[in-house]
Amino acid sequence: MIKIFYKLSPFYQIRNPVMFITYCGAVFLTGYYFYSASFFTLKVAFWLWVTVLFSALAETIAEAKGKAQAKALRKTKEDIQAKKILNIIDHAQYELISPELLKIGDFVLVEAGDIIPGDGQVVKGIAAVNESAITGESAPVIREAGGDQDALTGGTQVISDWLVFKVTANPGETFLDKMIGLVESAKRKKTPNEIALSVLLSGISLLFLILVMSLFPLADFYSQSYGMLNITSLVALVVCLIPTTIGGLVSAIGIAGMDRLIQENVIAFSGRAIEAAGDVDILLVDKTGTITLGNREAVEFFNFSTIEIHKMAMAAYLASISDSTAEGKSIVKLAQEKYGIKSTALNNEEYTFVPFSAETRMSGIKSDKVSIFKGASDTTIKHIQSLKGTVPLEVMEKVNQIAKTGSTPLLVTEQNIILGVIQLKDIIKPAMKARFSQLRKMGIKSVMITGDNPLTAGAIASEAGVDDFIAEALPESKLTIIRQYQAEGLVVAMVGDGTNDAPALAQTDVALAMNTGTQACKEAANMIDLDSNPTKIIEVVKIGKQLLMTRGALTTFSLSNDVAKYFAVLPAIFSDIIPGVDKLNILNLASSESAVLSAVIFNALIMVALIPLALKGVKFEAKSPEGLLFKNLFVFGLGGLAAPFLGIKLIDWTMQWI
Repeated sequence: MIKIFYKLSPFYQIRNPVMFITYCGAVFLTGYYFYSASFFTLKVAFWLWVTVLFSALAETIAEAKGKAQAKALRKTKEDIQAKKILNIIDHAQYELISPELLKIGDFVLVEAGDIIPGDGQVVKGIAAVNESAITGESAPVIREAGGDQDALTGGTQVISDWLVFKVTANPGETFLDKMIGLVESAKRKKTPNEIALSVLLSGISLLFLILVMSLFPLADFYSQSYGMLNITSLVALVVCLIPTTIGGLVSAIGIAGMDRLIQENVIAFSGRAIEAAGDVDILLVDKTGTITLGNREAVEFFNFSTIEIHKMAMAAYLASISDSTAEGKSIVKLAQEKYGIKSTALNNEEYTFVPFSAETRMSGIKSDKVSIFKGASDTTIKHIQSLKGTVPLEVMEKVNQIAKTGSTPLLVTEQNIILGVIQLKDIIKPAMKARFSQLRKMGIKSVMITGDNPLTAGAIASEAGVDDFIAEALPESKLTIIRQYQAEGLVVAMVGDGTNDAPALAQTDVALAMNTGTQACKEAANMIDLDSNPTKIIEVVKIGKQLLMTRGALTTFSLSNDVAKYFAVLPAIFSDIIPGVDKLNILNLASSESAVLSAVIFNALIMVALIPLALKGVKFEAKSPEGLLFKNLFVFGLGGLAAPFLGIKLIDWTMQWI
């Protein structure tokens, strides 16, 4: 509550020109009351103060969520001790120091139960880390040196084993510190769109202020003879003419938009990034892990004319037992579930297991009696040929047929005979086609980007429902593609998690990095998804669009709202001076004084009514910009015209009964 009254200081109010004019009007009329002793002036002054107070209330409520989240995050920094390593060769030698004394380049040991004292990169060890304090996800994650799973976040906890990490951020600059700063919504900077809107509203307000101020000498001269043409009424006229509704809510809308993003466990480093998400034209999505589940799975076995399918499935099972890859495990699972193959298939014979090798791209088993292998079609064919075997035409036809569907064919052999083909397929994540269809309705073009060959990429793109695809993409080509889109004036969004994504993320307008990604990737992005869910970019786009929609809707409502208020205030002020103006009193209000006061009261109360909408945002709909514009004009434009007529009349009627 104290925060609200702090916002009533002139030094704070001057940041918002529209509300500052209202504030000045309230201060002026308060002082003017002691000069004029007019009860009407006191009532108008009171409702102007209420208007300013409600504007401060809207912003304070929006900030409250961020303050609560920041308080919870700060708890993760309390009572942490850092084990700074004295000798990197022997990590058992360390000293306990405050995390505030750590510097970039220091090496720190963390063991089971320890809170990680700062951001870093794993250089030794492997451990399970509980990141629920940051991400809200209860399942632990594995962190180890090398690869894309070596980034540590301060405030998370090691729950097993140990790690040595190199500090990558100074105190006050860690990811946790940035999160706390970001959720402290009061420190949020205005975005370009918000600044542009403020300039527009300020210009409108200044225009009406100058216009009405020119009437003050006239009001001073006629105030004794012509009833409502007085200084109090002109101040009320200014407040009713300027767009106070959107002026009072614009800051709360921006803060609430950032809070909605935080509720989705996404941290944006600037409001600019959220607004850019609302304007996205092109969405670049990686195939593996984003569109697909990440690993190919065996979906079907194909046998050839002289081979029984059960024998083929048995051979595929035996050849995959020693394959520890996800693909190998899926072959074993398919053989067990679809064909009833059991572990007793080994028959207690003495087999030599040949594990999968990236060099040979094959795996299998061998014994004195049999040799069974499965592997990539090209390497397996060479293996058969080395054993003086032949490759029937139907084998090549089936291999080519599977490849054309975007799947991967693996051949299964026994001795020098090909038994059949295994079809490995990239599994599309559930509802991906519907999601991309949603984006299309919003006017956003989705482009899948992958290192796969064009044939495979095309098949996956078709099944997933993306608008276009780019195959055989390298880090350099990603950067070139993004620059080409931007040169055409398009706003580009992208998701990434690896160091190789960093250059492209740094170039895109909306760059969403995974929290499990590398430090370089997170530093290049302007948003980080704490859940590390690549499809979250779609939610980010929705929130960005919802923010812009909310601001546009309430601006439309506010401006059309003012039009209706003119019909209440203007006839009341000028009816005694200009003949015939009283005919504009279409609301048939009880008196001129009641008309002015009703308009001022409505001006204050409508802001309260719109606070929930400003905080929650208008309902998101996947429509084209033209469709959204039409809806805004129809719902909020006509609604803004109708509401004051009903509201002012109701207030006028109520005051007659009080």
